[in-house]
Amino acid sequence: MAILVLEDGRTFHGETYGAEGETYGEAVFNTGMTGYQETLTDPSYHRQVVVMTAPHIGNTGVNDEDPESTRIWVAGYVVRDPARRASNWRSRRSLDDELRAQGVVGISGIDTRALTRHLRDRGAMRCGISTTETDPEALLARVLEQPQMKGADLAGEVSTKDAYVVPAQNLAPGEKPFVVAAVDLGIKGMTPALMAQRGIEVHVLPSTASIDDVLAVGPDGVFFSNGPGDPATADVTTLQAVLERGIPYFGICFGNQLFGRALGFGTYKLTYGHRGINQPVMDRTTGKVEVTAHNHGFAVDAPLDKASETPYGSATVSHVCLNDDVVEGLELRSADGTLKAFSVQYHPEAAAGPHDAAYLFDRFIDLMAGSAEGANA
Repeated sequence: MAILVLEDGRTFHGETYGAEGETYGEAVFNTGMTGYQETLTDPSYHRQVVVMTAPHIGNTGVNDEDPESTRIWVAGYVVRDPARRASNWRSRRSLDDELRAQGVVGISGIDTRALTRHLRDRGAMRCGISTTETDPEALLARVLEQPQMKGADLAGEVSTKDAYVVPAQNLAPGEKPFVVAAVDLGIKGMTPALMAQRGIEVHVLPSTASIDDVLAVGPDGVFFSNGPGDPATADVTTLQAVLERGIPYFGICFGNQLFGRALGFGTYKLTYGHRGINQPVMDRTTGKVEVTAHNHGFAVDAPLDKASETPYGSATVSHVCLNDDVVEGLELRSADGTLKAFSVQYHPEAAAGPHDAAYLFDRFIDLMAGSAEGANA
């Protein structure tokens, strides 16, 4: 048996799923019907208890090809009906076995629809899951001792400690790759993989990278990744130095929020956030609507109806969520209208999908190519 207690006292009773023990984190819900393995291994979910709204989880088991990092990062896992048997030709073990092996405490057999509706009404909040505590009041007391997500500085806890290189692929004989300095704030494995497939040599740097560290790799462009925590706690001096030097920049998720802060905008915490693979976003530069993958609890506070002048150029909102008008992308242009830097709040590298936004990596290549041509003119 297991219990889940939210910080407002709402309690759910269910069965143990995964490891025995007790865990705490921010309760959030994910609306994806597939890709649970990628969700679990996404560093952006560090210190969060993920509630899956799809009722059947674990059907395809766990394989060794799809993880986005070297471990499961979620603090806890909540499902309604776990698969009794995994069935997929790539499966190597069950999800339940994997959760146990990595010490992830979960709960199953609860009304995840009721829990999701509660979080939509009341907002994401702290919670605890326990397979050892039978008294909800005792568990609630420990939940209330846990830190809030607002104000949490977590990128350093998930970032690589040592720099590494992902070599470029698919280059023609004699073709020189673009070099990108990618600052790891919680990067997913698919990100440098997709860049490498497009002929980019990716130098992945720790979250503490200085402008000197960035410049040392001789980058044609700079990339800031997704990651967990409150963007208001992060240092943006390195990113501002990148913008001052006019180096092409591309950021996603946390990298979008830090781009916003570097430009002078604020950030704020969403009531329950966007997490799933079916969020409609409009690219305002093309008018196209994309189905996109999201995992963010914070957003940039930037005006939708006008450009903002910054020390680095003119900034505008390039993408917007059609569900709630949340800022989903930013652009920075010079006085003559030339694109200098851009970012999106969602995940163009999404696995298992959707892939509507993969073109953004090509846009980054075009930005770097244009910058190189301008420098050689």
